[in-house]
Amino acid sequence: MKLSIIGAGAVGTSCAHWALVKNIAQEIVLFDIVPGLARGKALDLAQSGPLFGYSGKIYGTEDFSLLKESSIVIITAGKPRTPGMSREDLLKVNAEIVKSCAEKIKQFAPDSILIVVSNPIDAMVYVAYKITGFPKERVIGMAGALDTARYRYFIAEALGVSPRDVQALVMGIHGDLMLPLTRLANVAGIPITELLNSEKIKEIVERTKYGGGEIVNLLKTGSAFTTPGLATIEMAEAIFKDEKRILSCSVLLEGEYGIDGVFLGVPVILGRRGVEKILEIRLEKEELEILHRGAEACRNLIQALPDL
Repeated sequence: MKLSIIGAGAVGTSCAHWALVKNIAQEIVLFDIVPGLARGKALDLAQSGPLFGYSGKIYGTEDFSLLKESSIVIITAGKPRTPGMSREDLLKVNAEIVKSCAEKIKQFAPDSILIVVSNPIDAMVYVAYKITGFPKERVIGMAGALDTARYRYFIAEALGVSPRDVQALVMGIHGDLMLPLTRLANVAGIPITELLNSEKIKEIVERTKYGGGEIVNLLKTGSAFTTPGLATIEMAEAIFKDEKRILSCSVLLEGEYGIDGVFLGVPVILGRRGVEKILEIRLEKEELEILHRGAEACRNLIQALPDL
């Protein structure tokens, strides 16, 4: 199994780090156009192999022909958010970057499964889908897995319990219109509505929606990278190991939830073939309205994209 990661910035390096720690691939390749950057990051990671017990091969390169024979390619390349910048502000500059990456993937790794992390994710995964021409089950955006992790942590923090015992689901766009489902969130099977008052739940939902921005404002010169990297590798691991995991991912909807033609975060089954099934669960009227508002926001982003 070969895992390729395009972009040796903070998120790309985090992906490589977690892939090494979890030992999910025999070969991990880190790519970047900046001379020496990917090679330096990969060498540093490789030297930690004896401590983690990783016996595979990890290296960095500027040569994109080495994408050949990749099972999974992760795109993290792009400009990061800075304070005061929305994901939408990144749209046009990152669209060109993702387009360039997708062209290289199409050329050198035409049979790979593609996971897009670059922001704004729901628009960037659309760009990658259009440029590669890959089947929809092989082009996936990482968003819901990260948003759900944040949601679970905030619930656990509020209750003083282990995050491992919290189950929750975030759907929709990766942005302010995301949909953290409250009626399905539970702790060891106990609904959070039995454990937290409505005001606290509302506070957690709002913090989840702006979780990325909170970190951007604190860091001032970058954005989140540790959890985004791990959330991405959780998806890659499910594919490599054919685990049939149910995760929230940004995928192309073609009528599900009454939405067509956009990538949006919904629960899916991930396995060896990529997205093996989109799960269409029953949503209440208000939840469905929020999901559709997110879909409309995605359409607006797509319309604002430069010609592909």
